[in-house]
Amino acid sequence: MIYVSLIAAFVASILLTPLVKRLAFRIGAVDAPNYRKVHARIMPRLGGLAIFLAFIIGVAILYSYLIQTKNGNSEYLIAIIIGACIIVVTGVIDDMREISAKAKMIGQLGAALIVVFVGGIQIDMVNLPFLGTLDFGLLSIPLTIIWIVGITNAVNLIDGLDGLAAGVSTIALITLAVMAFIMSNMFVLAIAAILAVASLGFLFYNFHPAKIFMGDTGALFLGFMISVLALLGFKNVTFVSLIIPIIILGVPISDTFFAIVRRVRMKKKWSDPDKSHLHHRLLDMGFTHRQTVLIIYGIAVMFGLAAIIFSMAKVWGAILLVAVILTAIEIFVEIIGLAGKNYKPLLNFVRSLSK
Repeated sequence: MIYVSLIAAFVASILLTPLVKRLAFRIGAVDAPNYRKVHARIMPRLGGLAIFLAFIIGVAILYSYLIQTKNGNSEYLIAIIIGACIIVVTGVIDDMREISAKAKMIGQLGAALIVVFVGGIQIDMVNLPFLGTLDFGLLSIPLTIIWIVGITNAVNLIDGLDGLAAGVSTIALITLAVMAFIMSNMFVLAIAAILAVASLGFLFYNFHPAKIFMGDTGALFLGFMISVLALLGFKNVTFVSLIIPIIILGVPISDTFFAIVRRVRMKKKWSDPDKSHLHHRLLDMGFTHRQTVLIIYGIAVMFGLAAIIFSMAKVWGAILLVAVILTAIEIFVEIIGLAGKNYKPLLNFVRSLSK
């Protein structure tokens, strides 16, 4: 039944995307070029609706199987779907009318609250090496909401090139599915896999040169689903399992983090848009549109592999791997100027030692 769901979601995504493209033009859900955009013509941007509908078709086929097998995690499904519907409605409205950041945040908070209070999905505690158990208590709910909203927006922020957000999200979802398989969490495995193939089907139309954009409908939906699946996949959190989803989502998280650092250093609002994200910096370095996307895909794959290795490492090995990853990220960020052209503390420190 799971294989049927995967095939159905993939085929539905391929068939529905052209229909959604026509709908986008009809209702005015289009993206006009401006100084921050890399496209030069008006593009339909409702593509995320096709991903969502394809996902729903795959899940609907799977649902009867979950009921029959009495899967222990299937009770989360209703809350996740309701939250996803709120996110998608928010995204569709934004793709049509470009609503304010505050209005989008209200939609994201509403979806997160459904997941927490209806689905009962939250981070309760974490087991830290050498320190024991840290119980979040009353902070568990706000921390969970911050995680969901943060990852949702992180995926949205990297949606700047043809196929970028869809491809990075697909890689993250495949990694989540592999990790769920290792942990024998069949619910997360099935949901992540269905969403991955739905996103992959959309990529046939979204990879450069794109025929349609996923818009906020797709970016917010994928970000929301990835954040919730990461919580479900690593619900009984240890230090290791707390770090795994952060590594898996290394591309959007690091891009978002250094965007905030960059804006703080330039004394701008953290929410102000700019043209210095990871993909912008790679384009400025002379890479083509397609090369830039493929480079970021490669980075996302490396993060995914690192997460899998991390899950199998001992405590000291895991700590060493995190240190190596953080150092590599910092060096890469300083080389390409992701936090600002003059932000090079580590490179300057190394140069000072070599003198």
